[in-house]
Amino acid sequence: MLASQAAAQDASTLKKEMIGQWELATTERSKTCVVTLKSDTTAQGLKLELEPGCPKALPFTKDITAWNIKGLDIVRLQDAAGQPVIDFTEVESGIFEGLRTGEGVYILQNLAAARSLAKSMDQMIGDWSMVRGNGRPICGLTLTNTEATGDNFQVFLKPKCDPAVAAFAPTEWRLDRGQMILTSKSGESWQFEADDNAQWRRVPDTADPLIMLRGQ
Repeated sequence: MLASQAAAQDASTLKKEMIGQWELATTERSKTCVVTLKSDTTAQGLKLELEPGCPKALPFTKDITAWNIKGLDIVRLQDAAGQPVIDFTEVESGIFEGLRTGEGVYILQNLAAARSLAKSMDQMIGDWSMVRGNGRPICGLTLTNTEATGDNFQVFLKPKCDPAVAAFAPTEWRLDRGQMILTSKSGESWQFEADDNAQWRRVPDTADPLIMLRGQ
């Protein structure tokens, strides 16, 4: 009995947390659609609103007429017959993933958080300089918003880089949980975290730190 009460409580808590605006998007956010989940009930589930551009951006959304919570943790976007168009499960706080067979994975994310991430991304685009802790520049690089693979974007090194950076030769970058991650063709990655000085420092820290600065 207690287990079923707990399950009902989990589902009702999730239902409350889902009320509001969400961004439904492809994994790399090249196609997005705003969905407003409401608490009013319909014959088949709970009401929702899709922004007018949704069916053009993501054609499957034209079939979505309601939403619901299924089981403990599934957020279902469903059609007029109550059948699932896509089911989402939470993969980290405020971020849900759903799979459509033959199409791929889609992300449902809190709209404010998604827009904040997009803004952070836009601020990263442009020229950067990689310097040592003493301020000596060792490499210039350009972060672009050109899609590479998955959630990654292209990065280009400028000529005359320090041999260590040239050997690493990053080709892609992304923001991930507050870190800037540079990745090479071989899959090696360097992580940087923002510090207080509008600069990014490679982690884990070393005696001779590596720092990324804007447009030097």
